Order: sequence, then C-alpha cells, then structure tokens
Amino acid sequence: MERKRRVWRWVALGGGVLLLAGGLGLWLWMRRAPVYEVQTQKVTRRDLTEVVVANGRIQPVVQVKISAEVSGEIVELPVKEGQSVRQGDLVARIKPDVYLANRRSAEASYQAACSARDQAEANLRKAEVEFRRQEELYRARLISESAFLEAQTALEVARAQVEHARHQVEVARASLARAEEELAKTTIYAPISGTISRLSVERGERVAGNTMMAGTELMTIADLDNMEARVEVGETDVVLLRPGQRARLEVDAFPDRVFTGYVTEIANSSRNLNQPLGSQEATKFEVRIRVQEKEAFRPGMSVTAEIETRYRTNVLAVPLASVTTRSAEPARGTGATEGRGEDSSGDGPVGVGDPDPGAARRRNRDAGRTQSVVFVVENGRVRMVPVQLGISDADYWEIVEGLTEGQEVVTGGYKAIHRELTDGARVRVVPKGKAPRGGGG
Repeated sequence: MERKRRVWRWVALGGGVLLLAGGLGLWLWMRRAPVYEVQTQKVTRRDLTEVVVANGRIQPVVQVKISAEVSGEIVELPVKEGQSVRQGDLVARIKPDVYLANRRSAEASYQAACSARDQAEANLRKAEVEFRRQEELYRARLISESAFLEAQTALEVARAQVEHARHQVEVARASLARAEEELAKTTIYAPISGTISRLSVERGERVAGNTMMAGTELMTIADLDNMEARVEVGETDVVLLRPGQRARLEVDAFPDRVFTGYVTEIANSSRNLNQPLGSQEATKFEVRIRVQEKEAFRPGMSVTAEIETRYRTNVLAVPLASVTTRSAEPARGTGATEGRGEDSSGDGPVGVGDPDPGAARRRNRDAGRTQSVVFVVENGRVRMVPVQLGISDADYWEIVEGLTEGQEVVTGGYKAIHRELTDGARVRVVPKGKAPRGGGG
C-alpha cells in the first residue's frame, strides 16, 4: 500500500513539473512573439456616396460643321473665328459664274422642251381632226382602207410624240431645278445661331463639293451657351450609370471651381467596338453630362467628372485602408476517407470512398478564393473578422455584415494590415501622428 502511494506521489510530482515547464515555455514564447504598432479607428455610422470618375472634354451640346456642297473659289467670307452669328446670316459665298451659266442653259433647255411639247400637242389636235374626217369618208366608202389606216397611224404617232415631248419637259424641269439648287448652294448661310468656333478656309481658296465624297469643311458653328462634358467610362462602371444622375465637374481651365451637371446620354456601343479581342486598349463608352452653369467654356477643354451612382445613409463604415483580403478558409471534411481518397484537407482528388464527394469538390473549388477582412483590436490583440462590403466613397467602405458600431479596427500601417497581421497577433496602438513600426519584442 505504501509502495502505491509513493508511485502516485512521483506521478503527481512529474505531472506538476511538466505542467510548470509547459507554462514557462508558453510564457517565454508569448514574450518573444512580435508586437505590431498600429493605428485604429472606431466603426461609425456615415452617409456614403459612390462615384464613378471619368475624364473627357468639354463640347457644345449643339455644333454644326459646314462643308461645301459645290466646288469653286471662295469669293466672300464675311466672318472670322470667334464671331457670333444668327441663324440665316451669310457666312460664305462661292464664285457662282459656272452655276449661273448652267442655270441659263438649263432654263433655255426647259423653254425649248416646252415649245416642243406645245408643237407636239398642236400636231396631235391636227391628227385627230384628220382622223375623224378620214373615218367618215371610209364609212361612206369614199376612200380606201389603206388611206384610213394611214390616218389612224398618223394619230397614234402624234400621241406618242406628245408623250415624249411632255417627258422631255419634265427632264428639262428637273435639270433646271438642279441647276438652281447648285447655284443656291454657292451662297452659304448659318444654319443655327452661335459662335464660329472653327474657321478652316480663307477667301480665295478653292474648295471641293460633295459630288463624289465629303466636301471641304469650311467652318464649325457651336452654341457655346449650352455645353456638355463628353467623358469615357470603362465597361465595369458604365453599367452603374443612368440618365439623370448628378455629377461634379472639374475643368482644368478653372482650377478653383467645381461645376455641376447631370447625365443625359450613355452610349450603347463602345467607342473601340472594332478593336481585336486581344487588344490591350481598355473598352470605353462615351457618356454625356450637361453642364448646368454658364461659363466661358471653350470646346476641347479637359474635364474630370465624378458621377454619383449610389447613396447610403446612416450605414456602418470603416476607412478604405482598414480592409484587406485573405484566403478563404476551406470547408472541413465530415469523417475519414477510405480507399484512394485523400484526407479531409481538400488538397487531393476526390476518392471513391469520400463520404461526401460534393463537399470535396467544393473544398477544391474554394481553395483559391479570397475574402475581405478587417482586424478588430481586443485586449492588445487583433481578431481577423471577415466582412461583407457594400458601396464605397473616396474614404470609406460600407460594412453590410461582420462588424458592429463602436468596434476598434486597425487602419494602419499598410504593411501590417496587408502582410504582417494574423489572427491573434499582438498589437500596440499608437497615435495617428506617429508612423507605426513593424513587429518588435
């Protein structure tokens, strides 16, 4: 009996020594574990506005390019670049001599065709009278059948000549109208009221018409009282846009001002629709934003637009810098595998003895996925918390799920959040004015 008690006494003593050694080892390990200096911020409620940022140019809502429709020399150019004009004002004249001659010739041809028509109609009336006389004589058996048929043929010929003459009159009338139209095109008037934003020709210069190709561009008239921003938006952002959405506009020429506008048009097709599939050029869509303020804008000025797409009020939010990504934890297996199956880590192929082949496939599928996380500070350590994100603005992420108001999250430094911190890591919170250092003793 005494021997048994001595054995248990030694067992208890040995266990105590082992427990003491383990505790001492744990304490020494914790003393050697690095402590990371971090900055933090409380989870608070905020109003967030998500924006799409795009660059482009200021352009008039309405601008008209005027091109020559007939060829010739510019003999009159009463406008200059930057000049204001009203609809109907004379802006250019092309030498009309050739077109005047063409009109006179076409008018003479028309008059001749009318005379020929009148003569043919007179001949028809004469042939009709002669045919009726010959018909009466034929019925009275006073002329031969051949004489009657000859009169009938003459009548049909006269009718055909009248139809031909009338057709020629229509042809001549069309030629005269075309000649008059070409003559009228030598005098060019302003189609809209606005400003000559670009003048491309000089007086005395010869220009080409648009008979076979586009005519020479003479000038551009723009309505500078109504301007818009034409910006290019990427394919991932354009799906967030809708007509009527508000926008803030910054024009490089006015660095101290912010203008406002609203989306009016969103292109249905990409501007680089025909680029090859392997092209490195980003796919862009043109979006038009009407500028609400009146200012001395000039076509082509550079502009940056921030288009407001989504709004959230009184939502939980954390700084953008506090959110990072980590590999998602794979689902654990249920039970041991048999035969050719691998263990429940999900790293190997699915074996014939896997009790849940579907779960194994999901483990393999999820192995490379990442999740958004933040690090919550609790009692000198951080806890890695997966979060579901909503919208973001320039500074904050909306937290849909995972955090509660008032929790303290790590916001810096960058290296600690994205590379060093792990679940349970020791941290020391430093003031915002002090740059955090890496892990130390």
